[in-house]
Amino acid sequence: MSPADSDSSLPQRPPSVDALARTIAEHVELPAPLRVRCARMAIGSGGPDFAASAIALAQNLQLTMVQPVINATGVLLHTNLGRAPHLSENPQTVRASSLEFDVATGARGSRQSSLSVLLSELTGAEDAVVVNNNAAAVLLVLAAIAAGRDVTIARGESVEIGGGFRIPDVLEQSGARLIDVGTTNRTRTSDYRKAIQKRGNDVACIMRIHPSNFHIQGFTEQAPLEELSQLGVPVIADIGSGLIDARCQWLSGPPPQWLSQEPAAAQCLQAGAALVTFSGDKLLGGPQCGIIAGSRELVAACRAHPLMRALRPGSHVVAALQEVLLSYINKTVTTDIPFWQMATTTTEALQVRGEKMATALHQQCGLNAQLVPTQAMPGAGSTPGAFINSFALSLTGNHVAQLRKHRVPVIARTENGQTLLDLRSFDTRDDEEVVHALTLLK
Repeated sequence: MSPADSDSSLPQRPPSVDALARTIAEHVELPAPLRVRCARMAIGSGGPDFAASAIALAQNLQLTMVQPVINATGVLLHTNLGRAPHLSENPQTVRASSLEFDVATGARGSRQSSLSVLLSELTGAEDAVVVNNNAAAVLLVLAAIAAGRDVTIARGESVEIGGGFRIPDVLEQSGARLIDVGTTNRTRTSDYRKAIQKRGNDVACIMRIHPSNFHIQGFTEQAPLEELSQLGVPVIADIGSGLIDARCQWLSGPPPQWLSQEPAAAQCLQAGAALVTFSGDKLLGGPQCGIIAGSRELVAACRAHPLMRALRPGSHVVAALQEVLLSYINKTVTTDIPFWQMATTTTEALQVRGEKMATALHQQCGLNAQLVPTQAMPGAGSTPGAFINSFALSLTGNHVAQLRKHRVPVIARTENGQTLLDLRSFDTRDDEEVVHALTLLK
């Protein structure tokens, strides 16, 4: 065996951590401490190609970072993509916030004061309080008014929604006891009445849960809120998806057809619900949060509960929700809130956009992208089974993985061997970026 052969059989000597970190910097933008971390991990793995291993580790780390993406899936409220889209903030100044400061008196204030006024104005509630998500809203309500007591829920409403959020488990954690009434498909007012008569003062409330992510059809029946509110115990309506008023008075025309089966906060309260809970980041179109609105006495009990401190929203959520609610009051929703911009854009406007993009692709790189009619959906567990007519750019083959690697990841979907990019679920200001991403497929 020659010396050269002997040398080639020896394990590759690892480079220095510093050298490997510099190599990573040529390919991936990460802070120096993270590049060093990836370099050490690559060296610790034993090769054989330390540079390739380090770069791959750095790229994978970068992809795990929360970052802006372009949602071309056709699901407007995509749970995995942050639900309601929001406009990027480009602050020109750095300032503090009057989060818990009363500017009028100079004394300490409440982060909830303005939100309570705005939500009461929009829903007709006596009072309202905001927590960090709707699961927290349900938990807080049950803990504040039903701990150690019974809560009646229709069997067909003891649901599980995304992320393993199960109504029976939440009741257990709150200290309340679940009392199932009725059957899976049919529950009448008399079923609730029997349970209340049997359990007496142990029944703290009736809870109505909107299934949100599934729909039961056929031989079904649900007790009206108007009747339940006459049974002598508070009715808590968890509507989940966050439609604030079924009349949609913030829109220039009638309510969209795809909203016809969705419960709304204002109408639930008008029907007699003592409290309504819903999300701020779904149909409301705001930041992730949970809203509790209704009876002044019951909201006060929630506000005074020890869990409130742990579940309250931060300053950025408060400020963002305040802006969204002001848009509803000012009736500027379709210009201010991206979700409603996307949901109410006409198919004619989408077609014009798509034709321009298809023409640009053909002129720039000869790519033949077809514009096809399709159907988008609201998503995030709202309006199950509802669709909104849309248009999508269609390309032959599966390109979703490559599009995700673009400098701004483009998230698309595939159908029948075609890659579809739905125009309704991303903003017009991203059209050029999508075109650029598609030109790189050639």
